[in-house]
Amino acid sequence: MIGMTQQAAPAVGTPPAPGPGQTDGRTRQRSLVLRLLARPEVGVFLGAVAVLVFFLIAAPTVRQGSSMATVLYQSSTIGIMALPVALLMIGGEFDLSAGVAVITSALTASMLSFQLTVNVWTGVAVALLVSLGIGAFNGWMVVRTGLPSFLVTLGTFLILQGVNLAVTKLVTGNVATDDISDMDGFEQARKIFASSFDVGGVQVKITVVWWLVFAALATWVLLRTRYGNWTFAVGGNKESARAVGVPVNFTKITLFMTVGFGAWFVGMHNLFSFNTVQSGEGVGQELIYIAAAVIGGCLLTGGYGSAIGPVFGAFMFGMVNQGIVYAGWNPDWFKAFLGVMLLGAVLINLYVQRTATRR
Repeated sequence: MIGMTQQAAPAVGTPPAPGPGQTDGRTRQRSLVLRLLARPEVGVFLGAVAVLVFFLIAAPTVRQGSSMATVLYQSSTIGIMALPVALLMIGGEFDLSAGVAVITSALTASMLSFQLTVNVWTGVAVALLVSLGIGAFNGWMVVRTGLPSFLVTLGTFLILQGVNLAVTKLVTGNVATDDISDMDGFEQARKIFASSFDVGGVQVKITVVWWLVFAALATWVLLRTRYGNWTFAVGGNKESARAVGVPVNFTKITLFMTVGFGAWFVGMHNLFSFNTVQSGEGVGQELIYIAAAVIGGCLLTGGYGSAIGPVFGAFMFGMVNQGIVYAGWNPDWFKAFLGVMLLGAVLINLYVQRTATRR
């Protein structure tokens, strides 16, 4: 009607502006506690502290510097391999051949050096190529065939286990390699892979330093590089990652090769620590590496995890392994402790992730 004042209809769906001191719920910052809970390594850090305190009370010997150095050494030999295994799991894959691949690397370097009477660094270099080749083969088979990495690496595990034993017996006539401690280059290689240094009168293995260096490097790669973004992307949803230009095949193959590098390094440590290698060892270690990564917050489904979490996971393994001995308990309980830690860590990580996501 003419002359009638018209009123504008109120806007629909527009939330009222926040008043003084109020925060829009859509932009509200999560509390510090929730942000910490969202981190994958928080649960295992608390677990590692609890295990440490428990054994400090139950086994007073652990309080000695030499005892803690032994715990760190045991942790480092697990942790160096748990790091690349964790990266691979974040990328959505598994490697069940990691344990025997360590022995394959050590056998290659030892037999090549001794049988051909060459400088041990030649064997070390060839062993690196072999280890990277095993990782590349696993990765190529996974991306080429589309088979689950569980099946592919299970096959590689069986192949390497048989080859390790058969070739060692064929070449040396025994199940172990010959002593290479008197060969050229041995002392130099030993300083890099298996030496010790003094800290306040306590001998600390060089592997502890390498472990922390590799952890720092892996953390930087995951959080500060494009390759780290690719790793999370292919583990979360490889088809979506491929659709936005992520080189899925390249990322997965190189992640398997990273596990090969870890196997080479630990294999060289074993060789230059004991001068000889038993060809039947390594079986079962792959489960320890995977368990350390899972306890460290890596999801079995991929796309989630960190490099810091497996450091604490490996420390828990080393602490329990040595703590049982220092406490004077039956070492048969070690595997039971590992099972409890694994189940507890999985449940805690699941609860933490759901709580952080829900809130």
